Amino acid sequence: MPSRMTDRMTGDKTGYSASVAIIGAGIGGLAAALRLAARGLDVTVFERHATPGGKMRTTQSQAGPVDAGPTVLTMKPVFDALFAEAGARLEDHVTLTQEPCLARHFWRDGTQLDLMADPQASRDNVAHVFGAKSAREFSTFSARAAKLFDAFEAPMMHAAAPTRMGLARTVLRRPSLIAAMAPHQSLSQMLAGQFSEPKLAQLFGRYATYVGGSPDASPAILSLICHAEAQGVWHVKGGMHRLARAIEALARTRGARFIYRADIAEITPVDGGFVLDGRRFDTVLFNGDPRALKEGFLGEAMQGAVPERATGPRSLSACVQSFAAEAKGCDLAAHNVFFSDGVNAEFPPLAKGRMPQDATIYLCAQDRFGGFTPKGPERFETIMNAPPSFDDTPETTKDIAQCQTATFQRLTQFGLTFTPEPQPDSLTMPQGFARMFPASNGALYGRSPHGMMAAFKRPTARTAIRGLYLVGGGAHPGAGVPMATLSARHAAEAIWTDLSSTSTSPRAATRGGMSTGSAMTGSAPSRSLGS
Repeated sequence: MPSRMTDRMTGDKTGYSASVAIIGAGIGGLAAALRLAARGLDVTVFERHATPGGKMRTTQSQAGPVDAGPTVLTMKPVFDALFAEAGARLEDHVTLTQEPCLARHFWRDGTQLDLMADPQASRDNVAHVFGAKSAREFSTFSARAAKLFDAFEAPMMHAAAPTRMGLARTVLRRPSLIAAMAPHQSLSQMLAGQFSEPKLAQLFGRYATYVGGSPDASPAILSLICHAEAQGVWHVKGGMHRLARAIEALARTRGARFIYRADIAEITPVDGGFVLDGRRFDTVLFNGDPRALKEGFLGEAMQGAVPERATGPRSLSACVQSFAAEAKGCDLAAHNVFFSDGVNAEFPPLAKGRMPQDATIYLCAQDRFGGFTPKGPERFETIMNAPPSFDDTPETTKDIAQCQTATFQRLTQFGLTFTPEPQPDSLTMPQGFARMFPASNGALYGRSPHGMMAAFKRPTARTAIRGLYLVGGGAHPGAGVPMATLSARHAAEAIWTDLSSTSTSPRAATRGGMSTGSAMTGSAPSRSLGS
């Protein structure tokens, strides 16, 4: 006889216990496991890899573990809320340090600009580098981004199932948002009109890549992403994988079980539940690319779970190199961006499925957080945007050489060199990501963000199959560590609400992300590789 389902945070008896299988221990699966276990559900997490974190991964180097995915934590209140819901405090489980310098930006003509956590310091830097007019334009743009973020954080990010009608109501209440949204312009078009200095338009256009898009095809409203970063960037001591480990450890204390190297190949519906790994579960939460369901990677019975529009077109991928070396030639911060020479040199080739020859390179100097300059070999991660991979053909020697050349010859043009030179075994290309994350095409951010209505085409937590739910960067509200963590809140709410409603009565047929009341959470307000 199953035990009663008890909310461990309130002590309320709310029906009968239910078993939940979570497939995938990425940040979304981890956060959902913590939330659901803290509510007293019987949670088992299956992960095909050997460690938690998903795209929030590390590789080994002579200087220690080096990040090979997201490098910083943004939107910290999202994580404060996650730990609080489990009766814990974030700062008791990871050590965070806020970075004063958001990023150091380099152009080949010698121009260098630091954006800072202090808005006035950023404005002063812009004025010093580009002049008073550019500083005024920067302030206007920053206010615009903040206005959009504040307006759409609740009805879009924090809503379990945003609707066009809800968006329209938000705009009708504040008509000035229409001009700020620039609904008929791409991000690039809006920035070209915002900044008289092309370098600043290029800089802020790169924020589209945070969610896997091109500024030429992404809506102007994505300018709000830069405000999320401007609110603060935190370094996790020891690397971002420490956050994954901390969430997993806390979930274990709340009763969740984790099974690694468990490659789930099929989910079989049986008697109002599901069978996987030879066991029956009442509910399944899938923390993988929704395209895997559509393509039958989890069995034929799951193919109708999400509509076609929820899985394509695909976002960008990346070439990621994580290594240890001694660097010479540039005064590096922890976060550095080396821009392509031509504003339009990078994204047209990507749109055609080709690797750009003139690319922008992001470089994280992991050991320089807090302004520290290490002696001897230090840890680095480079990221270069790349098109997704639409076949499973292994990388060729030519592919690898082309990627490394595009990255390190580019950095050499800025005077930056590494000793020893990074080796091919420290490189992950789109094909590698495609192998790590089934059916993803190596697209690190799931569905493409291109088009004004793209946000409404992502799948929400509830699928068309009763009892099957989605979580992670491929689901609403989108890619990136904070967004995937918010998706876990939406998924956990949906599961809890549906199980509570069926503990004493038949389940209501709510499909495709129909909104229900929040049973689990109050209001909570990345340089990222997805989640």
